[in-house]
Amino acid sequence: MVNYTDRVMTAIESAMGHEIAWPDRQERVVNSAHFTGLGFLGCIGLVDGTLVKLSQRPRDDGETCFDRKSNYSMNVQVICDQNKRVIYFFAGMPGSCHDLTCLRRSSLWERLGSAQLFDNGQYLLGDSGYIPLDRLVCSYKRTGGDMDKVDFNTCIAHARVGNEHCIGILKARWHSLKEIRMQLRNPAENAYVIRWIRCCIILHNFLIWRRDEWSEDDHPIELETEDDLGPPPKGARECNRRGLERRQAVQRICLEINRRPDGVFCR
Repeated sequence: MVNYTDRVMTAIESAMGHEIAWPDRQERVVNSAHFTGLGFLGCIGLVDGTLVKLSQRPRDDGETCFDRKSNYSMNVQVICDQNKRVIYFFAGMPGSCHDLTCLRRSSLWERLGSAQLFDNGQYLLGDSGYIPLDRLVCSYKRTGGDMDKVDFNTCIAHARVGNEHCIGILKARWHSLKEIRMQLRNPAENAYVIRWIRCCIILHNFLIWRRDEWSEDDHPIELETEDDLGPPPKGARECNRRGLERRQAVQRICLEINRRPDGVFCR
């Protein structure tokens, strides 16, 4: 049985380069046009982390997988576009790791400034679990009662629902991602789980490409968002324009600090 499963997974993985791919320049223009309609000019994707629950404590260093929800789990970073298609993922870090830590360990982190991945003014949108960078715009951790910041966070929360839906559909289609029913006893089994997650994402994208729409009326999904959405603020586009200008000004300061020899890292 294991051999058959492995052969099927190998066949699915052969399609990875086609099914999970970073958008090319033309696709990024289309993505940006969509998010511009939500008030985020230049956004080409949404980033967030999700926890894939493990049914048992891993044998080696299992305590590192104990997450904030009191489960053993694995962190998966998911970047998707407006069509809920996954354009990048990174899996394998313990569930106790912060989303930012996981993203830093990914192959994408060193390429965030790459002209092959982003054109001028393009960026990803994330929550307050990340830090503001030239290619990553995120919500404020603390607003201090500043209504511009509050409104900006609300607008980001509404835009980021797309990523929450992407993850929700992914787990609803492939129930194994709600709980991996095996104990991780060695690196090979850890790699096997990552392969399993990869195959589920490939099939998820395959169905999206073939326009197999997921009906949330017939098949409700579980959202993991902790954002208090509320109604969008009046004049959301103008709010976002001001918010982006302020947020990007903060990012330029952070980038300048990061270039200093003292290595101070702004949070």
